[in-house]
Amino acid sequence: MTPNHPALIFVLVSILTACAPVQPWQRGNLAKPQMASDPYPLQSALRAHNYGSREAAAGSNAAQGGGCGCY
Repeated sequence: MTPNHPALIFVLVSILTACAPVQPWQRGNLAKPQMASDPYPLQSALRAHNYGSREAAAGSNAAQGGGCGCY
């Protein structure tokens, strides 16, 4: 693949144009909980821990545990 390849040039231009400086007054909008990829990280971690404890086998998420399935 040569440096003149159109797809490579397109990808590089797309990556460079996607970067934009964020102004200080715009940072408040980006810091809102709705903008997070996981708005409730503690709750998600607790659910994952509970699921792994009750699974009692190396299942879909490879969590191992010896729980009885009780709450």
